[in-house]
Amino acid sequence: MSFFVFVALLFGALCVCSRVQAHIDINVVACQTGDVDPEDELELDGDEMLHLDFKTKELVFTMPEFAGRWRAEGWAQQALANQQVCKNNLDLNAQAEQYPPEEIDLPQVTVYPRDEVSVGGSNTLICFVNNFFPPPVKVKWTKNEVEVTEGVTLSRYYPNKDFTFTQYSTLPIIPQDGDVYSCTVEHKGLSEPETRLWEVEIQEASNIGKTVYCGVGLTLGLLGVGVGTFFLIKGNNCN
Repeated sequence: MSFFVFVALLFGALCVCSRVQAHIDINVVACQTGDVDPEDELELDGDEMLHLDFKTKELVFTMPEFAGRWRAEGWAQQALANQQVCKNNLDLNAQAEQYPPEEIDLPQVTVYPRDEVSVGGSNTLICFVNNFFPPPVKVKWTKNEVEVTEGVTLSRYYPNKDFTFTQYSTLPIIPQDGDVYSCTVEHKGLSEPETRLWEVEIQEASNIGKTVYCGVGLTLGLLGVGVGTFFLIKGNNCN
Protein backbone atom coordinates (compact mmCIF):
# COMPACT_ATOMS: atom_id res chain seq x y z
CA MET A 1 0.00 0.00 0.00
CA SER A 2 1.32 3.42 -0.92
CA PHE A 3 0.51 5.62 2.05
CA PHE A 4 1.14 9.25 1.22
CA VAL A 5 1.82 11.74 2.67
CA PHE A 6 3.86 13.65 4.96
CA VAL A 7 3.96 17.14 3.50
CA ALA A 8 5.56 19.84 5.53
CA LEU A 9 4.50 23.33 4.58
CA LEU A 10 6.63 25.86 6.31
CA PHE A 11 4.97 29.25 6.10
CA GLY A 12 6.86 32.41 6.71
CA ALA A 13 5.84 36.02 6.37
CA LEU A 14 8.46 38.39 5.07
CA CYS A 15 7.32 41.71 6.41
CA VAL A 16 8.61 44.67 4.46
CA CYS A 17 8.74 48.09 6.03
CA SER A 18 7.23 51.32 4.74
CA ARG A 19 3.70 49.95 4.49
CA VAL A 20 4.41 47.47 1.70
CA GLN A 21 2.26 44.33 1.83
CA ALA A 22 3.76 41.19 3.38
CA HIS A 23 4.96 38.31 1.21
CA ILE A 24 4.47 34.61 1.93
CA ASP A 25 7.24 32.11 1.35
CA ILE A 26 6.49 28.36 1.50
CA ASN A 27 8.93 25.49 1.77
CA VAL A 28 7.28 22.28 0.54
CA VAL A 29 8.79 18.99 1.73
CA ALA A 30 6.93 15.91 0.46
CA CYS A 31 7.74 12.21 0.73
CA GLN A 32 5.81 9.06 -0.01
CA THR A 33 6.24 5.32 0.21
CA GLY A 34 6.64 3.52 -3.08
CA ASP A 35 8.40 4.57 -6.26
CA VAL A 36 7.38 8.23 -6.26
CA ASP A 37 9.76 11.16 -6.55
CA PRO A 38 10.11 13.25 -3.38
CA GLU A 39 9.74 17.02 -3.40
CA ASP A 40 11.60 19.90 -1.83
CA GLU A 41 10.83 23.33 -3.22
CA LEU A 42 10.64 26.95 -2.19
CA GLU A 43 7.78 29.22 -3.28
CA LEU A 44 7.30 32.96 -2.91
CA ASP A 45 3.72 34.25 -3.22
CA GLY A 46 2.74 31.11 -5.13
CA ASP A 47 5.66 31.22 -7.61
CA GLU A 48 8.36 28.59 -7.42
CA MET A 49 11.83 29.93 -6.76
CA LEU A 50 13.84 26.72 -6.64
CA HIS A 51 13.62 22.97 -6.15
CA LEU A 52 16.05 20.12 -5.63
CA ASP A 53 16.62 17.59 -8.39
CA PHE A 54 16.91 14.44 -6.29
CA LYS A 55 18.51 12.51 -9.18
CA THR A 56 21.43 14.89 -9.63
CA LYS A 57 21.34 16.26 -6.05
CA GLU A 58 21.53 19.77 -7.51
CA LEU A 59 19.36 22.84 -7.03
CA VAL A 60 17.27 24.08 -9.95
CA PHE A 61 16.52 27.80 -9.88
CA THR A 62 13.25 28.64 -11.62
CA MET A 63 12.98 32.39 -11.13
CA PRO A 64 13.11 34.43 -14.37
CA GLU A 65 16.41 36.04 -15.32
CA PHE A 66 15.18 39.58 -14.70
CA ALA A 67 14.70 38.69 -11.03
CA GLY A 68 18.47 38.29 -10.66
CA ARG A 69 20.51 35.37 -9.43
CA TRP A 70 20.64 34.57 -5.77
CA ARG A 71 22.43 31.92 -3.77
CA ALA A 72 20.95 29.28 -1.48
CA GLU A 73 23.95 28.02 0.42
CA GLY A 74 23.38 24.67 2.09
CA TRP A 75 19.87 24.25 0.69
CA ALA A 76 20.63 20.99 -1.16
CA GLN A 77 22.15 19.36 1.91
CA GLN A 78 19.25 20.52 4.07
CA ALA A 79 16.72 19.18 1.53
CA LEU A 80 18.32 15.73 1.60
CA ALA A 81 18.23 15.75 5.40
CA ASN A 82 14.58 16.88 5.34
CA GLN A 83 13.70 13.81 3.29
CA GLN A 84 15.03 11.48 5.96
CA VAL A 85 13.03 13.33 8.62
CA CYS A 86 9.96 13.23 6.37
CA LYS A 87 10.19 9.46 5.85
CA ASN A 88 10.70 8.82 9.56
CA ASN A 89 7.70 10.98 10.44
CA LEU A 90 5.66 9.27 7.74
CA ASP A 91 6.36 5.84 9.22
CA LEU A 92 5.61 7.02 12.77
CA ASN A 93 2.34 8.68 11.76
CA ALA A 94 1.23 5.68 9.73
CA GLN A 95 1.84 3.35 12.67
CA ALA A 96 0.16 5.71 15.14
CA GLU A 97 -2.94 5.98 12.94
CA GLN A 98 -2.91 2.21 12.27
CA TYR A 99 -2.40 2.71 8.54
CA PRO A 100 -5.67 4.46 7.66
CA PRO A 101 -6.98 4.33 4.09
CA GLU A 102 -5.47 6.87 1.76
CA GLU A 103 -7.54 9.92 0.87
CA ILE A 104 -8.22 10.24 -2.85
CA ASP A 105 -8.99 13.34 -4.92
CA LEU A 106 -9.70 12.69 -8.59
CA PRO A 107 -7.81 14.72 -11.20
CA GLN A 108 -9.46 17.40 -13.32
CA VAL A 109 -8.11 17.27 -16.87
CA THR A 110 -8.08 20.12 -19.40
CA VAL A 111 -6.44 20.26 -22.85
CA TYR A 112 -5.73 23.53 -24.65
CA PRO A 113 -3.19 25.04 -27.12
CA ARG A 114 -0.50 27.38 -25.87
CA ASP A 115 -0.85 29.81 -28.82
CA GLU A 116 -3.48 30.79 -31.34
CA VAL A 117 -3.94 27.91 -33.77
CA SER A 118 -3.00 28.25 -37.46
CA VAL A 119 -2.65 25.54 -40.12
CA GLY A 120 0.96 24.44 -40.47
CA GLY A 121 2.19 26.67 -37.66
CA SER A 122 4.17 25.24 -34.76
CA ASN A 123 2.26 25.10 -31.49
CA THR A 124 2.13 23.22 -28.21
CA LEU A 125 -0.75 21.35 -26.64
CA ILE A 126 -0.96 21.46 -22.86
CA CYS A 127 -2.67 18.78 -20.80
CA PHE A 128 -3.33 20.41 -17.44
CA VAL A 129 -4.07 17.97 -14.61
CA ASN A 130 -5.26 19.65 -11.42
CA ASN A 131 -6.65 19.06 -7.93
CA PHE A 132 -5.56 15.43 -7.54
CA PHE A 133 -4.26 13.51 -4.55
CA PRO A 134 -2.01 11.67 -4.08
CA PRO A 135 0.61 12.36 -6.76
CA PRO A 136 1.70 11.56 -9.34
CA VAL A 137 -0.26 10.95 -12.56
CA LYS A 138 0.66 9.21 -15.82
CA VAL A 139 -0.11 10.93 -19.13
CA LYS A 140 -0.38 9.49 -22.65
CA TRP A 141 -0.88 11.44 -25.89
CA THR A 142 -2.36 10.29 -29.20
CA LYS A 143 -2.74 11.90 -32.61
CA ASN A 144 -5.54 10.50 -34.77
CA GLU A 145 -5.70 7.48 -32.41
CA VAL A 146 -1.95 6.73 -32.73
CA GLU A 147 0.19 7.13 -29.61
CA VAL A 148 2.74 9.95 -29.73
CA THR A 149 5.85 10.07 -27.54
CA GLU A 150 8.30 12.32 -29.41
CA GLY A 151 8.72 15.68 -27.71
CA VAL A 152 6.30 14.86 -24.88
CA THR A 153 7.16 16.39 -21.50
CA LEU A 154 5.73 15.77 -18.04
CA SER A 155 6.33 18.28 -15.27
CA ARG A 156 6.96 17.63 -11.64
CA TYR A 157 3.91 17.75 -9.40
CA TYR A 158 3.18 21.06 -7.70
CA PRO A 159 1.21 21.64 -4.49
CA ASN A 160 -2.04 23.60 -4.33
CA LYS A 161 -3.22 25.56 -1.33
CA ASP A 162 -5.79 22.87 -0.47
CA PHE A 163 -3.05 20.17 -0.30
CA THR A 164 -3.99 18.68 -3.67
CA PHE A 165 -1.50 18.72 -6.54
CA THR A 166 -1.06 19.94 -10.10
CA GLN A 167 0.91 18.41 -12.94
CA TYR A 168 1.00 19.14 -16.67
CA SER A 169 2.22 17.53 -19.87
CA THR A 170 3.05 19.19 -23.20
CA LEU A 171 3.08 17.96 -26.79
CA PRO A 172 4.59 19.90 -29.73
CA ILE A 173 2.24 19.93 -32.73
CA ILE A 174 1.89 21.30 -36.25
CA PRO A 175 -1.89 21.56 -36.59
CA GLN A 176 -3.62 20.32 -39.72
CA ASP A 177 -7.35 20.81 -40.18
CA GLY A 178 -9.24 17.76 -38.90
CA ASP A 179 -6.48 16.31 -36.71
CA VAL A 180 -7.72 14.91 -33.40
CA TYR A 181 -5.43 14.74 -30.37
CA SER A 182 -6.11 13.12 -27.03
CA CYS A 183 -4.59 13.30 -23.58
CA THR A 184 -5.20 10.26 -21.37
CA VAL A 185 -4.52 10.49 -17.63
CA GLU A 186 -4.01 7.62 -15.22
CA HIS A 187 -4.37 8.08 -11.47
CA LYS A 188 -4.87 5.61 -8.67
CA GLY A 189 -8.23 7.18 -7.85
CA LEU A 190 -9.61 6.55 -11.34
CA SER A 191 -11.25 3.20 -12.06
CA GLU A 192 -10.21 3.70 -15.69
CA PRO A 193 -8.03 6.28 -17.47
CA GLU A 194 -9.66 9.62 -18.21
CA THR A 195 -9.32 11.01 -21.75
CA ARG A 196 -9.80 14.51 -23.12
CA LEU A 197 -9.98 15.17 -26.87
CA TRP A 198 -8.81 18.25 -28.76
CA GLU A 199 -9.66 18.68 -32.44
CA VAL A 200 -8.09 21.11 -34.88
CA GLU A 201 -10.87 23.35 -36.15
CA ILE A 202 -9.62 26.20 -38.30
CA GLN A 203 -11.94 28.44 -40.30
CA GLU A 204 -10.36 29.28 -43.64
CA ALA A 205 -9.82 32.92 -44.56
CA SER A 206 -12.09 32.60 -47.64
CA ASN A 207 -14.97 31.40 -45.49
CA ILE A 208 -14.40 34.27 -43.11
CA GLY A 209 -14.46 36.70 -46.06
CA LYS A 210 -17.73 35.23 -47.29
CA THR A 211 -19.23 35.51 -43.84
CA VAL A 212 -18.14 39.15 -43.52
CA TYR A 213 -19.45 39.93 -47.03
CA CYS A 214 -22.84 38.39 -46.24
CA GLY A 215 -22.97 40.24 -42.93
CA VAL A 216 -22.25 43.59 -44.58
CA GLY A 217 -24.83 42.89 -47.28
CA LEU A 218 -27.44 41.99 -44.72
CA THR A 219 -26.70 45.15 -42.74
CA LEU A 220 -27.00 47.37 -45.81
CA GLY A 221 -30.24 45.63 -46.79
CA LEU A 222 -31.77 46.24 -43.37
CA LEU A 223 -30.57 49.84 -43.49
CA GLY A 224 -32.24 50.29 -46.89
CA VAL A 225 -35.51 48.87 -45.59
CA GLY A 226 -35.37 51.23 -42.64
CA VAL A 227 -34.71 54.29 -44.80
CA GLY A 228 -37.48 53.31 -47.24
CA THR A 229 -39.95 52.86 -44.41
CA PHE A 230 -39.02 56.27 -42.99
CA PHE A 231 -39.68 58.10 -46.26
CA LEU A 232 -42.90 56.15 -46.81
CA ILE A 233 -44.25 57.24 -43.44
CA LYS A 234 -43.01 60.79 -44.05
CA GLY A 235 -44.79 60.90 -47.40
CA ASN A 236 -48.05 59.69 -45.92
CA ASN A 237 -47.88 62.35 -43.24
CA CYS A 238 -47.41 65.06 -45.89
CA ASN A 239 -50.46 63.85 -47.81
